[in-house]
Amino acid sequence: MAAEKSDDDPFITASEKEQERTEQTSPAAPSDGQFPNEEVSSFQGANFPASEWAWTPAIPAKPDTYTPVPATVDWGTTPSISPEATQPKPSLWETIRPLLRETIETLILTAIIFVLIRSVAQNFRIEGYSMEPNFHDGQYLIVNKISYRLHDLERGDVIVFQYPRAPKRDFIKRVIGLPGEKVEIRRGTVYINGEQMDEPYGPNPGTYSWGPQVVPKGEFFVLGDNRNNSSDSHTWGMLPRGNVVGKAWGIYWPPSTWGLVQYLRPSLAAVQ
Repeated sequence: MAAEKSDDDPFITASEKEQERTEQTSPAAPSDGQFPNEEVSSFQGANFPASEWAWTPAIPAKPDTYTPVPATVDWGTTPSISPEATQPKPSLWETIRPLLRETIETLILTAIIFVLIRSVAQNFRIEGYSMEPNFHDGQYLIVNKISYRLHDLERGDVIVFQYPRAPKRDFIKRVIGLPGEKVEIRRGTVYINGEQMDEPYGPNPGTYSWGPQVVPKGEFFVLGDNRNNSSDSHTWGMLPRGNVVGKAWGIYWPPSTWGLVQYLRPSLAAVQ
């Protein structure tokens, strides 16, 4: 049996004395691992209820877990779909068909307008100097093709016609003699039924003589204003009415000569 140690024992160290003092003042731990529900009178100079010292075994923490949350779908509504998304892609033919139709309609309309315009008017380019000094080489005219459907040709009219000896060629001359009239040219001066014709439009007078000759029905006697330099009725004969294209109506080129054709009617004077 171990001998009890006294505080006066010289062989006891200070640390051993302190440890012994602590064991005497500390409550004994219960054998079942739990503190009694009794109050401790003193613990290092302080009073604490025994319940504060109740021992509770540690509970291990659960590892972090991920719980997926299902997406919420509202089956009561139908999602909206763009009408364009449900329509099939148009074919190449369906794409070009409207453009092709518009092109054809435009061409047809243009052709109709062209035919209508050509039925009432036509452009004509003067080639040569047979109508000097009133009309010039290279000028462009507008020819009125409907005028002679309303009335017949008049003396002094400037007309475009198909050349009788080559119908594919168009000529431009001035009407001098009408059907049934007797035409004669004496050294460049024109006589109609024996009366001298006054020409206020100022042609370049000729030096030749022709006739007299009566103009047949349905035909006309025509001359160029540049009398000595014109292929006209005094060289190749009368002009049939059916060859007449129309009446010179206006000049549109060059711009410096732009304007309507001015008509000064010739007159007849009895020979004294």
